[in-house]
Amino acid sequence: MLHTQIPINNIMYDKSNKVTGNLVIVTHDNVEKALRKFKKKVAESGLLQNLRERETYEKPTTRRKKAKAAAKRRWKKKLADEQLPKKLY
Repeated sequence: MLHTQIPINNIMYDKSNKVTGNLVIVTHDNVEKALRKFKKKVAESGLLQNLRERETYEKPTTRRKKAKAAAKRRWKKKLADEQLPKKLY
C-alpha cells in the first residue's frame, strides 16, 4: 500500500490524515519512554545510517568494491555454517 505524505509544519500526514513519520507523543510526563520510542523509530527507519552514508562522497568503484567484499564475507560465513563441526575427541 503506497501512501503519499504531505508535510505541514514539519509533521507528516498521509492521505487519510494520519500522522506519519518520527512523531512520538509524551504521555503522563514520561519523557524517557517517549525518547526510547523515538530512538527506536529512527533506528528502524534507517535515517541515521542514510545520513552517515551521505556525509562524504563515495566513488562508484569504491561502493562496488565494498559490496563485493561484503558478498564474499556473507558467502564465507554461509559455507562455514554449512560445514560439519570438527570432531572433538
